[in-house]
Amino acid sequence: MAQSSGAENNDSYTVVIFRGSTAKPLRFSFPRKFVRKLLIVCAIFLVADILVISHYVIRTGEVWELSAFKTEAMSAREQTVAFSTAIDDLKKRLGSMKEVNQRLRVMLGIDAPKTGDLVNGRGGEETPLPEGSAVPPGKTITTDVSMAMGSAEGMLASGQQRQPSAMGMTDLSEEELVLEVKAGLKWLSKEAALEEQSLNELSVAAEQKSSRWAATPSIWPVKGWVTSGFGPRVSPFTEKPAWHDGLDIGAAANAPVHAPAQGRVTTVGFDSKLGNVVKLDHGFGIETLYGHMAKSLVKEGQRVKRGDVVGLVGSSGLATGPHLHYMVKVNGQAYDPTKYILD
Repeated sequence: MAQSSGAENNDSYTVVIFRGSTAKPLRFSFPRKFVRKLLIVCAIFLVADILVISHYVIRTGEVWELSAFKTEAMSAREQTVAFSTAIDDLKKRLGSMKEVNQRLRVMLGIDAPKTGDLVNGRGGEETPLPEGSAVPPGKTITTDVSMAMGSAEGMLASGQQRQPSAMGMTDLSEEELVLEVKAGLKWLSKEAALEEQSLNELSVAAEQKSSRWAATPSIWPVKGWVTSGFGPRVSPFTEKPAWHDGLDIGAAANAPVHAPAQGRVTTVGFDSKLGNVVKLDHGFGIETLYGHMAKSLVKEGQRVKRGDVVGLVGSSGLATGPHLHYMVKVNGQAYDPTKYILD
């Protein structure tokens, strides 16, 4: 038990400890000044402890926050490097696409194939000069080094830009990485716009070529044997020389006659010489005619595709037997139909 007395005098504090009913109590006296100083020191230590603990908590939070920022910065750097690598890969793929596009442009007739340098074209078998021989006046020997230098200068003069590479990205600073990525994005944007324009041109050209191919006769209209070719012949009716403007194909009566390309039926009728006639307009100035048929199976204005049946083989009109008179005209002029048969 502890008790604080009023003290023996006004300048001290006395603490009495009772140890039992028979034991003599213990007395401790402390000067007031000492107690005050002790309380002041304890208060200072308490405040100091509170400040130290608060500072520790704050610093610990800052360290954790700094560690989180560092982790985030490392992650952002890794993502930037990965993004730059992906940009570099896209550049390579875009380069391959440009090569394919260039080949397609040549194939579709948009760009003419490169013929090389017509002025400086050189070649042929060479043998070493004999010892002591001099180069003829006005001639110079170009070394590989000078040619390489000239090639490099030519590349610089032509304005070719160095494409940023992902190699060595880990050695660059953050600002340099960002600049590399920005340069890569700018290059990709420019090249993508050019490729988009090129692809649009290729699409239009391919569509035109496809339409032209679909409209160009390319198959036999009927299976059989050629009884009279295109060009001069002896007329089977007058036995005199005459010009035959088509192809006579002998076949069994009522054999199907197929359209050799897509087109539109412009004529279905009867001619005193050609008998039952069907005429197709394939576009691009190409027309085909089918004569001496037993029956036509299409109507004027009807659209047909390659392989569609337009009629049946017969011997109507001026004919010696069942056959098909097949004619091909381009811009109003008759051409040999065999030039338009691929199978």
